[in-house]
Amino acid sequence: MARIKQLEAHIANMIAAGEVVERPSGVVKELIENAIDAQSTKIKISIEEGGIQRIRVEDNGIGMDKEDVVNCFKRHATSKIFKEADLWSIHSLGFRGEALPSIASVSKVSLISHNGEKGHRIMIQYGIQKAIESYPANQGTDITVEGLFYQTPARLKHMRSAAYETSLVLSVIHKFALAYPEISFTFISDDKVSFQTTGSGNLKEVIFLVYGRSVAENLVPFEFRDQDFYVRGYGVKPLITRSARNHIHLFFNGRMVRQYRLDQAVQHGYEDFIVKGRYPIVVLSMELDPHLIDVNVHPSKWEIRLSKLANLEALIENGIRKALMGDRLAPEIETGVSRQEVYYTQTQMDLKTPIQENKVEWNSQPTAQESFTFPKQEEPIYEERKTTLPQMQVIGQLHDKFILCAYEEGLAILDQHAAQERVHFEEYVQKLNQNPSMQDLLVPMMLHSDRTVVERVQEVNEALKDLHITLEPFGENSFVLRTIPIWLKELEMEPFLQDVLDGFKNDQEIKYTRLERKHIATLACHHSIRFNRSLTVEEMKEVVRQLYTCENPYHCPHGRPTIIFLKEKELVKEFYR
Repeated sequence: MARIKQLEAHIANMIAAGEVVERPSGVVKELIENAIDAQSTKIKISIEEGGIQRIRVEDNGIGMDKEDVVNCFKRHATSKIFKEADLWSIHSLGFRGEALPSIASVSKVSLISHNGEKGHRIMIQYGIQKAIESYPANQGTDITVEGLFYQTPARLKHMRSAAYETSLVLSVIHKFALAYPEISFTFISDDKVSFQTTGSGNLKEVIFLVYGRSVAENLVPFEFRDQDFYVRGYGVKPLITRSARNHIHLFFNGRMVRQYRLDQAVQHGYEDFIVKGRYPIVVLSMELDPHLIDVNVHPSKWEIRLSKLANLEALIENGIRKALMGDRLAPEIETGVSRQEVYYTQTQMDLKTPIQENKVEWNSQPTAQESFTFPKQEEPIYEERKTTLPQMQVIGQLHDKFILCAYEEGLAILDQHAAQERVHFEEYVQKLNQNPSMQDLLVPMMLHSDRTVVERVQEVNEALKDLHITLEPFGENSFVLRTIPIWLKELEMEPFLQDVLDGFKNDQEIKYTRLERKHIATLACHHSIRFNRSLTVEEMKEVVRQLYTCENPYHCPHGRPTIIFLKEKELVKEFYR
């Protein structure tokens, strides 16, 4: 007797659903893609309990007639492709006819659609059609998914908290909004509007809604092309970075994808401007011939194969680097001062007035007004010494990145950023051990986040308690900071705190023991001299002097070296002496 038998259709559909629909965010992604393919200009997404209880997607697209309402739930029934050649020229987001049958096999689905002539409703429960009837409706399609995975408990038990699942859904909607600024998106979670765009077509406006004002006001436009690719979008200036790489958004002909090599190309374009371990915020839309892209690679369509990938990598990396270099070298519009004039002005600063606590605000492109003051030092400059660093004499700066010093045995090269990062790190650790005096901010600081993070305010404040910082919820998507320790008042706190909030957004299980050191190291990094910053001799001397006071002057808190030594005898050997 034969043991191999063909599975019943509803069982096969449930197995296939595990590939196509992994969690509520996957359902939302598939339904939004259908709405976009239906030429919708308004899409409304509503969920309950993270989408596990209920998902509803409404659009104003072209709608379907009765026959299509029935056929759209049949596996491999599609209006997007008809012959083999169509697979190599796909212009739509959906094309395989798998999403709706897969969703319907693991949930209760109600679909209402009106094509401009007549409306119909179909009801399906876990793969079994229950009803098909005429139904009054507005133009477009309205689909509701309830009881997701209730009949597949093995899948249901792997769902995480409602707050976490909601954050994944919101992340998907953010990506669609960034890819389609001309479409109005509304997201409602548990009867509260969490996110909404106007559909004006203004990408900057969407970036503002997703990332907040500070990011939107510091964008660099990107636009570059070759014979195969046209790339455009925005990247944030290097003075604003994130601790995770998932803020690089890439879209191919409107399709959101994950492409590791192109993520790397973006990071390489930024590598001369931000330190290792920090990541930019970038939104890039790429237009290309559909024949160059194979989207039929992954069940959820997150991955692609791309012809001429190396060409696109080079185009992105070089294009971003040139755009950032052009922005960095551009004259100061407000003052009309050129880069050369700014650097000359810095060398004319009054070096006699001492500063206290090194209250310095470091920016990636300083102006004369933003320049800082260092105390005038008399030789020798290395009186406070806790370490075995050799006595050194500053002789210059290399490529606005490294401080060159002569010492008894040869040449010492300091990484100007890493050196001051170590200084700040040890300074902040000492101050954390003290009971700080607090000061009210004249203007409370606003921080943009998600409603899911705002709801976890107690966890956020638990992570920040060692810094004596308390955030208060402000509306549904923001926090407000009103009071900080006095020793922090001169520092730019927003990028650091934004990193903390991003950590909660991307990682539900945060280890507080890891956070303390990470936070201090991040704080030290944010407020240290950047690469590509020209320094005067006196400023370089001050960096070296401060490094002498450190317990561990040889490495920054992230483990990178602050200083390397080239001995004279090795240099002599290189010159065959």
